Amino acid sequence: QVQLVESGGGSVQAGGSLRLSCAASGYTYSRYCMGWFRQAPGKEREGVARIDSAAYTRYADSVKGRFTISKDNTKNTLYLQMNSLKPEDTAKYYCAAAPEICGNSWYILEYNSYWGQGTQVTVSS
Repeated sequence: QVQLVESGGGSVQAGGSLRLSCAASGYTYSRYCMGWFRQAPGKEREGVARIDSAAYTRYADSVKGRFTISKDNTKNTLYLQMNSLKPEDTAKYYCAAAPEICGNSWYILEYNSYWGQGTQVTVSS
């Protein structure tokens, strides 16, 4: 059974950094798409960053240059390094994983995937 467990969230001041982790168990697909979504209260869920087994990465425009997604295959863990955090980055962040490459949109990762329970990130001004 696939299980994704996020960690690393917390509270930080604007300009600070956090690194989110997503430990995947029972997930050993050679082709995969993994990534991060976030949802703030009253707002729609949005894709933040994704990576696939072809090493293709994609970022939301709002986080480009500030966030970096990576995966440690030896630990089967996905990371999101978040630098220069802004109050508008405040949200609950979710890890998602799909057993195929990402393609050109967020669709596969959002709708044909496994999800973690989320970790809260709060950025104060």
